[in-house]
Amino acid sequence: MATTPQLQDRPRVLVVGGGYVGLYVALKLQKKIANAGGIVTVVDPLPYMTYQPFLPEVAGGNIEARHAVVSHRQHLKQTELIQGRVTSIDHVNRTAVVAPADSGENFEVPYFDVVLAAGAITRTFPIKGLADKGIGLKTIEEAVALRNKLLERIEVASTMTDPAARARALTFVVVGGGFAGIECITEMEDLARAAVRNNPRIKQEEVRFVLVEAMGRIMPEVTAKQADWVVEHLRSRGIEVLLNTSLDSAEGTLKLINLPDKTPAQEFEADTLVWTAGVQANPMVRSTDFPLEPRGRVRVLPDLRIAGDEGIVENAWAAGDIAAVPDLTGKGLPDGTCVPNAQHALRQAKRLAKNLWASRWDKPLADYKHKNLGAVAGFGEWKGVANINLLGRIGLKGGLAWLAHRGYHGMAMPTVERKFRVILNWIIGFFAGRDTTQLMDLDNPRGAFVSAATPAPKPAAAPAAVPAGGSSATATAAPKETVAANAK
Repeated sequence: MATTPQLQDRPRVLVVGGGYVGLYVALKLQKKIANAGGIVTVVDPLPYMTYQPFLPEVAGGNIEARHAVVSHRQHLKQTELIQGRVTSIDHVNRTAVVAPADSGENFEVPYFDVVLAAGAITRTFPIKGLADKGIGLKTIEEAVALRNKLLERIEVASTMTDPAARARALTFVVVGGGFAGIECITEMEDLARAAVRNNPRIKQEEVRFVLVEAMGRIMPEVTAKQADWVVEHLRSRGIEVLLNTSLDSAEGTLKLINLPDKTPAQEFEADTLVWTAGVQANPMVRSTDFPLEPRGRVRVLPDLRIAGDEGIVENAWAAGDIAAVPDLTGKGLPDGTCVPNAQHALRQAKRLAKNLWASRWDKPLADYKHKNLGAVAGFGEWKGVANINLLGRIGLKGGLAWLAHRGYHGMAMPTVERKFRVILNWIIGFFAGRDTTQLMDLDNPRGAFVSAATPAPKPAAAPAAVPAGGSSATATAAPKETVAANAK
């Protein structure tokens, strides 16, 4: 195991993950812990936190990709940052093993307190062809790639003459009817409309969007009446909504099946397949000695301390998607835990930071309890749905819901600097319209340079001319005879 002398030799609060929970825990504790002689250390493979509710707007071209992330270096000035992955934790000996992002040798990091905030990853199923053909919407890189692919497919299809290839290029499929899937397909559809308006070789009716949802309804966070309205809204925009339907295979053509009897449904080709059918706790927790519940999340008490059948695990904390946090309001998931969303993650992070600091001074800890404020979703410009729980339940749809969506997430975006950048994006978009510029070859940025730096092959020598009425053999031999005669 390699040693890392660059790490500070101070009592450490190790934060595993720099997402919503990790960022806010570090923001709230870094100064206090430093003044007390310790250090907060955040380990994450990325140098930034991604505000995931904005990924559909990044994919739709409403927000610049860099503005939907928060730089750790810029905002965690008093925090020790390590770019890498925690591969295992031995809490008995208070050490974590870190694999650095540069693929160097693993090293150990000692700690006094540990905070598990590694979040969740995309949940997939063993569907043939899915890993090769699909793309998720969990990272900023996926959102950018999805936007560029949609624009590229529309542009390429506009010059295709093969009807089958053209239809395949213009078919976009999203699997998953939760918030992420609905917002993704509607932002994509809005972007496609803008791109088609700028391309006279494509007609809007050629572009096909298909939403596949295994359940009998979409968006469980809103009321059944609102969910029905959303389906009607999607279909009014030409989006095919297939409920009680699942993806069976993505090899070659996409094969769909009806549920629950698994009989064949539709079968067609599509170049773009987006998977948004749920998330699961980061599997790194399986390489720790912390107690887990059946879904793979860390077991915690309402005060966010990790605890199992044998009692509380001292100096160990967890929150966010990686933790099974009890919902004391009784309005959470069927198993009694909090819904995994940004609203809970933000507030859990703040409560965890307060409780961890209080534990240092043997002060009482407070339980996490938060009444869900509702849910807001944007479906492209001036379209959306909202379910707001303030003075009773307020249901909104259309433009008002879209404004509520932008208002809430604009305020929830971490740091004033990032709020300003995002809101400026929206203001520019309001006056200049949606940006449909495709960025080419982001996955191969050296392509142009390599082509320029590679010497072009020498042109082949031109064949000798053949005189009229003569054979090629005669034409080749004649000059030799002439040279011989002149030599004599």
